[in-house]
Amino acid sequence: MSGVVDLAAVKAAGEAKAKAEQARAEASRTGGAGAVAPTALVIDVDEAGFERDVLQRSAEVPVVIDFWAEWCEPCKQLGPLLERLAIEYNGRFLLAKVDVDANQMLMQQFGIQGIPAVFAVVAGQALPLFQGAAPEAQIRETLDQLIQVGEERFGLTGIVVDPDAAPTDEVPAEVPAGPYDAVLEAAASALDANDFGGAVQAYQNVLVDDPGNPEAKLGLAQAELLGRVQSMDPQAVRKEAADSPGDVNAQLAAADLDLVGGHVEDAFGRLVEAVRRTAGDDRDAARLRLLELFEVIGPEDPRVTAARTALARVLF
Repeated sequence: MSGVVDLAAVKAAGEAKAKAEQARAEASRTGGAGAVAPTALVIDVDEAGFERDVLQRSAEVPVVIDFWAEWCEPCKQLGPLLERLAIEYNGRFLLAKVDVDANQMLMQQFGIQGIPAVFAVVAGQALPLFQGAAPEAQIRETLDQLIQVGEERFGLTGIVVDPDAAPTDEVPAEVPAGPYDAVLEAAASALDANDFGGAVQAYQNVLVDDPGNPEAKLGLAQAELLGRVQSMDPQAVRKEAADSPGDVNAQLAAADLDLVGGHVEDAFGRLVEAVRRTAGDDRDAARLRLLELFEVIGPEDPRVTAARTALARVLF
């Protein structure tokens, strides 16, 4: 067992705490997600949802990651124990289960040599907890330390649990409010006419009712990108980026131009490097812009896959 004392060395603890407080304040302002059912404390996570389900959630609650596989006998002992403890701890931590056979990239990014392996992510920072099927008493001690440090150093207060809330998978799926053909066609026409503001608004209107609409998500990313580069002086932007490698805004602008010009790897590499060399708000700005550009290219593109791997390396 590697103790949670490693958390004392996490960089920028005060900054991470401020980020967590901002995230909670924003959630409160917008109404938040409300209380969850106990079954929502254990989730399956894959590579595509890792950013949303682990990194973002770690701003409100410590996320414990259980790397497992169906063929792993010790995993069959540890997994149910962790799931039982997640329910018992009643929202003090969130358990994310990662099947390494289906998510080998995450396994590589965490440098896992054997399973079961258990990590935690706290306020965006990853740390190892233990490997193998450890005794319950030691696991409880580790979880208690994790929760204590999460509260004291990062202000993480956990998730509100309502025993009477319906499990997520039992909530009837809402019927989409569409069809959106007319709105999407109008948005595409605005995009073709270089009315990027109008296109952005139209795509956002669709996403309000159907947040997962793939055509609207892609169109919005494209419209926002084209709107940003519309008034740029390419020569001036590239000169500023070359002269000021530490200026995140200059790198963001240059990355937009790279992508519009078809230099996808250059755009991604520029932003990954910006994430690596920065911290705080600058780092968040570079990371979020990179995720936006991923939307423009599409998650299945191998260049996006490679850039996600590079991003994970510099984040962890």
